[in-house]
Amino acid sequence: MKFLTTVFLFIFYCIHTSGQSQYLVYPDTAHAGQKVYKGILSKEILLNDTSFKWYADNQKYYTPMVTAVEAVKLNKDSIELLVFMGTWCEDSHFIIPRLYELSEAAGFDSKKITLIGTDRYKKTLSHLCEALNIYNVPTILVMKKGVEQGRIIEYGKYGMFEKDMIEILSSK
Repeated sequence: MKFLTTVFLFIFYCIHTSGQSQYLVYPDTAHAGQKVYKGILSKEILLNDTSFKWYADNQKYYTPMVTAVEAVKLNKDSIELLVFMGTWCEDSHFIIPRLYELSEAAGFDSKKITLIGTDRYKKTLSHLCEALNIYNVPTILVMKKGVEQGRIIEYGKYGMFEKDMIEILSSK
């Protein structure tokens, strides 16, 4: 638990104290014309890169579950989200825009979402995937005071990440 707290605080510190870019961008060798972002990202990076048309497309017709919005709203002051994704990953393309839409609907501060891009091998800068046992993307870690409360791997055990979010937030 202390290790997770230390890792989370380190990531938070890096984001808020450094003016330098916290990520790398390189061509996706598996798909011509696409890019892989590896490192600490933001919603704005995904929105501003014209090669990530999938972001707007997958947010367009989504309406967050009312119960999920309420669960996040009730916990918005006490949780942070540590999110691992792949800019190359179709599951991430589907879930990440919806996660931001859900958080926005709940009034959850997007600065409390730390988004980390991985390569196709699920590797990040500073070996965060290995340190936190991340094997699939997207993986959403729900944190409270630096301690993991639960994680949602890909679509979650119910096939809808929102249902897992509700379960994690209502059980703690």
